[in-house]
Amino acid sequence: LLDYLALKNTKGFIILHNGKIVMENYFNGHSANEPWYWASAGKTLTATVTGIAQHEGYLNINNKVSDYLGIGWTSAPLAKENLITNQHLLTMTSGLNDALGDNVSPGNLQYIADAGTRWAYHNVYVKLQDVVAQATGQTWANYFNTKLRDRIGMTGGAWIQNNGLSVYWSTTRNMARFGLLALNKGKWDNNQIVPESYMQNATTTSQNINLAYGYMWWLNGKSSYHLPQTQFQFSGPLITNAPSDMYCALGKNDQKIYIIPSRKIVIIR
Repeated sequence: LLDYLALKNTKGFIILHNGKIVMENYFNGHSANEPWYWASAGKTLTATVTGIAQHEGYLNINNKVSDYLGIGWTSAPLAKENLITNQHLLTMTSGLNDALGDNVSPGNLQYIADAGTRWAYHNVYVKLQDVVAQATGQTWANYFNTKLRDRIGMTGGAWIQNNGLSVYWSTTRNMARFGLLALNKGKWDNNQIVPESYMQNATTTSQNINLAYGYMWWLNGKSSYHLPQTQFQFSGPLITNAPSDMYCALGKNDQKIYIIPSRKIVIIR
């Protein structure tokens, strides 16, 4: 397995069982102290902090995005823009056109369907970071650091902005810390960092279009699934040879967090 991963240009690989590291390896010149990008696996960080902000009373995921960002944050007709809630961003069901690239300026956020009627993997989720910033009166990075990163010891990680993308970078062990937080239903050292009920909702089917999608977590063991950049529905589970209760954070170039509650396993790649 390790030889295979090395050939596939893996940088780091950790397996944890019952909260303890049972395997940790680094390849291709990478090291335990070196940061690496999470890519879209970091979407789960945004979803998690949105839940924290809701618990603290700053926002409600059922409210309109425009309640926080004002009208005109898209170029959709006002009546259609007002259909889009924070939960639609969490579940990739905003109804905005996903074929226009990653830019999230208003001119690039165009109506294609009513919110909640179409699932499409879209960078518009990143507007949740603006919602959190507006609602809390803090920068996204400051709120993220104080409410999540620093509380679970993800030291040194940072958000890097690049062409409309907000990408998190950290060490592999810091990614593993977040994986353990998810496995433990939002609890860290007996402190409930994220409400358990929110974590439950985040890691179960969030809408009836893509059954394998929660709040930016990918879910295994469902009867069908959709993938990015297609409207085709595939039959069967997302990963056929993996436990049905597994859920995942998935990013470009095989950045991965696998959580298997039934086996108390976290796998980081």
